[in-house]
Amino acid sequence: MTRVRDIRKSAVYDAEAMVRRMFDLADERGLRTVDVAGSSVTLPVERRFASLDSVQRYVDAVLALDWVRARWPRAAVPVRIRVRAGNTAAHYENDCATIALPEHRANRAWAFRELVVLHELAHHLDPQDPDDPTEAAHGAGFVDRFLTLVGEIIGAEAVFVLRATGITGGEQRT
Repeated sequence: MTRVRDIRKSAVYDAEAMVRRMFDLADERGLRTVDVAGSSVTLPVERRFASLDSVQRYVDAVLALDWVRARWPRAAVPVRIRVRAGNTAAHYENDCATIALPEHRANRAWAFRELVVLHELAHHLDPQDPDDPTEAAHGAGFVDRFLTLVGEIIGAEAVFVLRATGITGGEQRT
C-alpha cells in the first residue's frame, strides 16, 4: 500500500485556528466586520454548543440535509458524538463513525463550535476506503468537503476568510 503524507494538515489547522480566533474576537467585541486580504468582510454567526447532546442533534440535522445526502453517500451513515480525553484536539474515528470532542474545561469549550464539528464531519463524509487511502486526510478532497459544508451552512464569508488565511488542499505520495 502506498502511504499518503498529510502535508497540508498544519496549514488546515492553522487557518482554522485563526478563523476561530476571528470569530471569538467578533463575538467578544460585538464587531462582526473585519479586514481580510484587502476586503472588508462581515463575519457570519458561528453556532456554539452547550452539550454533547446539542452537538449530536446538530450533526444529525446536517447529515439529514437533502443536498448533503445527495452529494456524499456517507451522510446516510449515522455519526456518534462522544467525550474525548484531553483538551487539545477533537478527532474523527472512521472505524466507528464517531466524533470525539473534549469537554468543557474551566468554563471553556473550544471544540463545541460549528467550525470544529464541520471539520470532523468533512472527515466522516470522505468516500475513500480508509484502509487504502488515495489522498491525505487533509488533502484536496477534505478541503473541498470542509469548505462546501462551511459555505453552505455558516456562509460564504467564512469560506473566504478560511481561504485568505491559508486553507488549501493537496497531498503527496511517499
